[in-house]
Amino acid sequence: MMNDKYDPKAIEAKWQATWTAEQAFHAVPDPSRPKFTVVEMLAYTSGRLHMGHVENYSIGDALAWYKRLRGFNVFHPFGWDAFGQPAEEAAIKHGMAPELFTSQSIAKMKGQLERLGIGYDWTSEISTCEPEYYRWNQWFFIEMWKRGLIYRKFGPLNWCPREEIVLSNEQAENGKCWRCGSEVVQKEKEQWFARITEYADQLLTDMAQIDEGWPEGILTSQREWIGKSLGADVTFAVEGTDESITVFTTRIDTIFGVTAVMLAPEHPLVAGLVEKSLDRDNVAEFVESIRKEKRSARDIEQLVKRGIATGSFALNPFTSERVPIWVANYVLMEYGTGAVMSVPGHDERDFEFATAFNLPIRRVIVPAGVDPATLADLVDEPTAGEGVLCNSDEFNGMPTAEAREALAALAEKEGFGIARVRFRLRDWTSTRQRYWGTPVPMVHCPTCGVVPVPDDQLPVVLPHGVAITGERGSPLDHVESYVAVDCPSCGEPARRDTDTMDTFVDSSWYFYRYCDPHNATKPFDSEKIAYWFPIDQYVGGKEHANMHLIYCRFWTKFMRDIGLVTHDEPAKRLLNQGMVCMFSEEKGEIRKMSKSVGNVVEPDDMFDRFGADATRLYVLFASPPEKDMIWEVKKSASGEQEYPGIEGAYRYIARVWRLVARWHESILAAGEPGADLTEAQRAIRRKTHQSIRRATDAFEDRFRLNTVVATLMELTNTLYDFTEATATPSANDRNVVAEAISALTRMLTPFAPHVASELWELTGHPGLLTQASWPEWSDDLAREDSVEIPVQVNGKLRSKVFVAPDATREALEAAALADEKIVALIDGKAIAKVVVVPGRLVNVVVK
Repeated sequence: MMNDKYDPKAIEAKWQATWTAEQAFHAVPDPSRPKFTVVEMLAYTSGRLHMGHVENYSIGDALAWYKRLRGFNVFHPFGWDAFGQPAEEAAIKHGMAPELFTSQSIAKMKGQLERLGIGYDWTSEISTCEPEYYRWNQWFFIEMWKRGLIYRKFGPLNWCPREEIVLSNEQAENGKCWRCGSEVVQKEKEQWFARITEYADQLLTDMAQIDEGWPEGILTSQREWIGKSLGADVTFAVEGTDESITVFTTRIDTIFGVTAVMLAPEHPLVAGLVEKSLDRDNVAEFVESIRKEKRSARDIEQLVKRGIATGSFALNPFTSERVPIWVANYVLMEYGTGAVMSVPGHDERDFEFATAFNLPIRRVIVPAGVDPATLADLVDEPTAGEGVLCNSDEFNGMPTAEAREALAALAEKEGFGIARVRFRLRDWTSTRQRYWGTPVPMVHCPTCGVVPVPDDQLPVVLPHGVAITGERGSPLDHVESYVAVDCPSCGEPARRDTDTMDTFVDSSWYFYRYCDPHNATKPFDSEKIAYWFPIDQYVGGKEHANMHLIYCRFWTKFMRDIGLVTHDEPAKRLLNQGMVCMFSEEKGEIRKMSKSVGNVVEPDDMFDRFGADATRLYVLFASPPEKDMIWEVKKSASGEQEYPGIEGAYRYIARVWRLVARWHESILAAGEPGADLTEAQRAIRRKTHQSIRRATDAFEDRFRLNTVVATLMELTNTLYDFTEATATPSANDRNVVAEAISALTRMLTPFAPHVASELWELTGHPGLLTQASWPEWSDDLAREDSVEIPVQVNGKLRSKVFVAPDATREALEAAALADEKIVALIDGKAIAKVVVVPGRLVNVVVK
C-alpha cells in the first residue's frame, strides 16, 4: 500500500541522490535527435541564493524538462561568475581572501541549487576564477590586440585622492568614496579598451536574426544604446589659434542658427581654454564641479542645465560669425565628438540652456509656404521638425532634407566638414584597477613597448596571498614578484600590466565553454559548438540589456571572424524573467526582494518548511515568467510570518499525492480504456486530453507556465470529483483514471520533478522520468460530445440549444428553430433572416 502522507524531505533527498548517481542530466551531442540548449545567465557568487534566483533557475529547468519529455536532446549547463568587486570588498571588510570567499559562496549556492532539484549537467560546470577558464580570456585578449580590437588610451576614472585608488561607479555613489567618504575626482589614466564600435553596424543589422525571439524592449534598448546617426562632422576654427572644434550634427540644415559651441568638461581643448580665460579660477572650479556630476545619456534629460563661458570664440565655417565657446553639463564626451553646436531655435536642450543664460535664439527653419516675417520670435519653445530654410543665405526656401545634403556637400568641398555616420556606442573599457579578476596578459618593456605574453606562458596566474587593503592603487601594483618580469621579446627587465579584466569579459563567452569545459588546447571544440549552438533559450534579467547582452553578441561575432564559430548570434530566443517582489505591510508598498532592503526570504527556509517542489511550483504559478511576482507573506496572530502562496502550492502537491494513493492499487492493475465507456468515464478522458492539449499549447506559446499549472489543478479537481462519485471502481474506472494520472504526473514534472518522479515509480513505470515522453492528446477524445449555443430573437438571448461541436450552419439553424421556447416566441411572425455564427450563436430576426 502507498502511504497517503506526502513527505517532501524524504522524496527530494532520494531523487536528488538518484539523479546524481545516474548522471540523469548529462548530455552529449547526438545528431540523430533534435537538440535544445537552455541557459540561465551566469550566477554571481554572492554567497547565497535568494528567491529571484529560484524563479530564474526554475523557469529554465521547467523548459528543460518539457523539451526533454518532448524527445529533445537537452543541454542545461551551469557555472559561476566568480570574479568581481564584492569578493574584494568582503576581503577588505572581513579579512577574508577573495578566493576563499568565492569558493565558500560557490559551495553554498551549489548545495542550494541541488536541493532545489535543478537538472543541471554538472559535468559542464565552469567557474570564471579558475585558471583553466581565464587562460582563454587572456588568449582572446591577445587575439583581439593582434587585430587592433584591443588598444590603450587615456580616459577618465573615478579617483579617491585619499585612498589613492580607482573606484567603480557603485563605489563613487553621490561623488563620495564608499570607504572614507572623500570627494571623488575624475582622473585621466591610460586604460585598455575593446573596439566594439568596429561591430556597431553588425550589432544593429543582425538584430533581424533575433527579432522574433528576443523581447522588443531589449532590441529597442540596444538600438538606442548603439545609436546610429546619419549626419555630418563640421569643423569650427577657434579664433586666434591654430586649433579647431569638430562637432557632429544630424541637423546641418540648422547651421545658420548656431549661437554658441558647447563642450563637454572632458573635451581635450577645455584645459587650454580654461588657462586662457580671463576668469580662469571660476571657470576651472566650475568645470571640475560638473566633471564630478553623474552624467549619462539617461541623466541628461533630467539635469538642470548648467554651463560657463570660457571667454574664447569659435568661427561658424558657413558664415564666419564669432560664437562663444561654453562648457556645459549636458554635453557628453562619449557621444559624438564631445562638442555640439548650439541651435536653440530648433533643439529643446539648447533652447533650455539659451533661455537660462540669455543666449541669442535664431529661427532658421519654417513650415513650407510660411513667410518667416509673419512669425513671432521663438520665446516659448523651439521648432524641431522639418520645413524649409530661412535666414540661411542662398539656402533660403530649400527643404530641410535637401538642404542637409547640399550643406554637407559644400562643407566637404570647402574642407571644413564631411558627411558621416556616427554611433552613440562607445568602445568598451575592458579592464579595471582591481585584484580579483583575470590578469591582463601584457608586459610593458622600456625598449619594446607593450608586448603580449607568449601563448605557451598562459595563463598568467593571479597571485594568491595578496594584501587587499583598498589603498594606494591596485593590490597587484605592490606585488613585486608578480610585476617584475623579463620582456618576452628582448629579455630585458620589464613590468607586468597590473590591470585585471572587466568581469563582463568573463560573461561574454562563458556559455560556449560549457560545451568543452576542460579543453586545455583551445577555448572549445568548434564541432561541439556546431551541435549545441546557438542557444535555443536564454533566460535572464532585462537589466543586462545594454551591457552583457551587447558584449556577448560582439564576442560571438569576433569568434565567428576568427573561425571558432559559424553563427552570428549566441541565442535564438531570450526570456527576461520578472522580479520577485514583496508587499510591505509596514510601508504599504510593493518593493523588490533585496538584501539591501532587508526583505529577503531564504530559499533554505522554504525548502525545510514546504519542500523544493512546492517552492518551484509556487514561483512558476504566481505570475507569467516575464512579469514581476508578489511573494505573499502575512503575520499570524502570534506574530510569526506565514506564506499563504507557497502553503497553497504545498497543499496542492499533497492533494495530488493523496489522489494517487487512493487509486494506487487500481492503477497498477489498469489497462487501456475500453470503447464501452459511461458518460462519466468519457468525461474523464475528455478532460485528460483537453488538459494535455492546453498544457502543451501553453508551453509552446511563450512559455505560459502559470497557465500549465492552472490546467493541472483543474484536471486534479475533476479527478477528485470523479473519485468521490465512484464507490466501487470498475475496470474502466481504473483505466481512465490511470491514463489521467499518468498524464498528470508527466505534466507536473517540469514544476515538481521530485514528487513526479516518485509517483511515476510508484505507479509501475520502469526507468527515470528523463526517459519518459510528454503525453499526447487526441483531438477526437478532447472534443466535447455537445456544446451549448445561445439562441437570440432580434438580438436578445431567449434560449440555448445543445449540438455537436462540428454542427453545420444548417444543423444549428434547424436546432434553433425547433427549440420549444423559440417556436413559441416566433409563432405567427415572419422570419426575416437567421444569422448563424458557427460555434458561437444563432440569432433569429423576425418582423
